[in-house]
Amino acid sequence: MNYDPIFNIAEICHRLGVRDAVISPGSRNAPLIVSFNRHPKIETYVVSDERSAAFIALGMAQKSKQPVVIISTSGSASYNYAPAVAEAYFQNIPLIVITADRPPEWIDQRDGQTIHQQNIYGSHVKKSIQCPVDIDNSDAAWHLERSISEVVNLAMDGASGPVHINIPFREPFYPEENSKHNYTNVKSIHQSFTTKQLSSADWANLVDEWNHFDKRLIVAGQNELSTELLMVLSEIKAKKHIPVVGDILSNIHPIPDVIKSHDVFIDAIDEKTAVELQPDLLITFGKTVLSKGLKKFLRSYKPKAHWHIQQDGQVADTFQSLTRTIPVTPTTFFNSIKDIAAKSHHEYSQQWLQFQKQSAAFLTDFHANEKFNEFSTVKTILSNLPMSCDIHLANSMVVRYASIIGLSHTHRQIETYCNRGTSGIDGCTSTAVGSALKSKKTTLLITGDMAFFYDRNAFWHDHIPENLRIIVLNNHGGGIFDLIDGPGKLPEKEKYFITNQQLKAKSLAEEFGLKYYHCASIGGLSKGLNKFWVQDGHAKILEIESSIDTNTEVFKKYKQQAKQLWNQAILGKA
Repeated sequence: MNYDPIFNIAEICHRLGVRDAVISPGSRNAPLIVSFNRHPKIETYVVSDERSAAFIALGMAQKSKQPVVIISTSGSASYNYAPAVAEAYFQNIPLIVITADRPPEWIDQRDGQTIHQQNIYGSHVKKSIQCPVDIDNSDAAWHLERSISEVVNLAMDGASGPVHINIPFREPFYPEENSKHNYTNVKSIHQSFTTKQLSSADWANLVDEWNHFDKRLIVAGQNELSTELLMVLSEIKAKKHIPVVGDILSNIHPIPDVIKSHDVFIDAIDEKTAVELQPDLLITFGKTVLSKGLKKFLRSYKPKAHWHIQQDGQVADTFQSLTRTIPVTPTTFFNSIKDIAAKSHHEYSQQWLQFQKQSAAFLTDFHANEKFNEFSTVKTILSNLPMSCDIHLANSMVVRYASIIGLSHTHRQIETYCNRGTSGIDGCTSTAVGSALKSKKTTLLITGDMAFFYDRNAFWHDHIPENLRIIVLNNHGGGIFDLIDGPGKLPEKEKYFITNQQLKAKSLAEEFGLKYYHCASIGGLSKGLNKFWVQDGHAKILEIESSIDTNTEVFKKYKQQAKQLWNQAILGKA
């Protein structure tokens, strides 16, 4: 076999921006392992569990904003990439998925580790290519190199996302022990990426439509932290008196007086108040909006017009009111409208702002008077963060707690992440590990016990970063099922929904060499956090144990008191 074209794959990937490859051991992928491991400018990481490997790569790509390669052997190994590939697709994260395969003549012949791998990820990749099995011919080698360039470029083109390269190998597929390769005459195709702009005529139409509306509302979905965007949004909010709404994943918390506690009041207000808060023009940007209450409100009290700002990719009509898509970056759009001479609706903005202030005060008072529980624990954690860190939030109740509480506008150097593309718990820890590997800052994961133990293979490798901090809220079950409507009333609740478990994180920490701390009280939490943040060359786990029954009681009490707040104190109802 001519290994030169296979070695060239690593060089092409490097030329087009790849600096990291996460490899899961195998036999059929031996040529790829050697190719990437021996490349002098690509860092390789060995992670045996393919599901965890793919999520680690996802975290690396998300943090570095560069494409990351993942490499698997043939058969079911490649299927284990699927959850992370789907998450990457819906979060627009560039993964280069390279799977080794058996030659086509052995498909369906009951040969070992042989499945149907072509298009294995379906519509959850931007493109899947099947490489030729025979590449000794010069034209076939040329075609392979050209195809690799095209698909790697596609991962970063427009709305980023995962791509799939399936490469069948015939035996022998182990290169000679001392074989060397020089990257000469390698064909790579570089693609230039442009930023879209609207024409002057398009802007004129937008300005004309803008001036037809009084009550304007900006809602941010999941978004990366951007200083430039924060500056222009702050200016617009102040000059135009436009309320800006965003949960913890929108990363707009550094804006003073941003509406971030909307979950406290949005479900409790009466119809008259809801109509008053109903926007004429809704302007949205970013991906997923976490708040179910906000989505319900905007679907029930639809705006007259809804503009969504998104430079590339398919636009979702989350609130069932979309009237215009604007294909530019949010920063470009808001910089263009900030100087529009148009009347503002100060009273509308003040009403949102007043509700935000009362909600924030309510949350402070509520948690100050509650017994030890995980909701209040999250507030304590978010109030005692380092000045600069990355926060990963596991799905289920953790991200909901954190979003209700929110971050302070003083947390200007803190960015939040969460796997809300598919909202699964399956790779939350692995994603945080990958992100920490590409960050110099402290990387904190706040997770529940179910998500944490589900993804325990996130530590089954030799690359655990010392800047990683993990807080496990262990209530020994899936506590969310005691809170949502439906499961709590079923006799199957305990066994099939909450799924009680007695695991603790201490043995896992000992097994994988992480420092371990434990607490089950407010006093223990304060002591634990002081030691937890210290940088001493070790990754650390802080396990906080609590009772599902207490957590359920406190959260239901929060919902009841929030409703009373708006029925009595604000709306003046008995």
